[in-house]
Amino acid sequence: MATTPEEGDQRQNDEFDTPWKEVLRLYFRDFLAFFLPQAHDGIDWGRGFEFLDKELARITREAEMGDRRMDKLVKVWRRDGVALWVLIHIEIQGDRKTNFAEGMYVYQYRAYDLYQVPVVGLAILADEEDGWRPTEFSYDLWGTKQSYQFTSVKLLDYSEAALEQSRNPFAIVTLAHLHAKRTKHRTEDRYQAKWHLVKRPYQSGFDRQQVISLFCFIDWVLHLPEEADKRLWMEIVDFEESKKMPYISSVERFGMQKGMQKGHRDGEATILTRQLQRRFGAVPGWVSDKIAVAEPPSLEEWSLRILDAQSLEAVFSD
Repeated sequence: MATTPEEGDQRQNDEFDTPWKEVLRLYFRDFLAFFLPQAHDGIDWGRGFEFLDKELARITREAEMGDRRMDKLVKVWRRDGVALWVLIHIEIQGDRKTNFAEGMYVYQYRAYDLYQVPVVGLAILADEEDGWRPTEFSYDLWGTKQSYQFTSVKLLDYSEAALEQSRNPFAIVTLAHLHAKRTKHRTEDRYQAKWHLVKRPYQSGFDRQQVISLFCFIDWVLHLPEEADKRLWMEIVDFEESKKMPYISSVERFGMQKGMQKGHRDGEATILTRQLQRRFGAVPGWVSDKIAVAEPPSLEEWSLRILDAQSLEAVFSD
């Protein structure tokens, strides 16, 4: 059955985090160079960086601030000679959330309490409300003042003309979001915008992996009805043949998307198994069998339960 533009937009809202997770992990350095250049320039990239997913799960569970699936907590090192490492706290928000600033504050102080290091807050606002620009959480009561300020980046503020001139992968990511907002319920306009963006990575000299990763992001955000989608796929095949760059058309797109989802699932399953082994020792067969067939939501829930559960049975109880 063909997917309508409305269903495509709903899918984007319901699973907003899916495309961002992959592209942010692959291009974290480019992400900071684009959205927070001051942090990018202050990081010692030679020491690498680390996504603290397990630690974030603990903070998220204790904070009880609701569904915040797109948080990312990343450990980096400063390059100014100070023997100190910094946590970059990133949140990507797709729509207005009344307690968003409070959530940024709660996560910041919990991360600081856990690690006793500076926590830099960065919020990417991908919503459509121009007037919603949270940057601070504060209160002032009876001589006690508390204020937490963080950086907010509004995707709506970016000029499409300026983005067209940038070679940073996140210029394409931002353009995809802007086009998605602009072309709602206008299939032909979305088709043309998507076709233009799909060609950008080739024209910018990106390598095969970059082209494929950006295509997956564009394909998710700028979802098309079935007939238009088939037409675009034929255009991609012809384009790659003319450029002698069989990057995308050499792999069945459905298989690419399934492979990406399977990669996320397998990674979560591996992390869960290691956590169980560290907490409870050897993992019995019945546990391995449950993990092998579980979907990501179950894997995430079990990973959170490990923090408090006193037995394997408690982790997997219904």
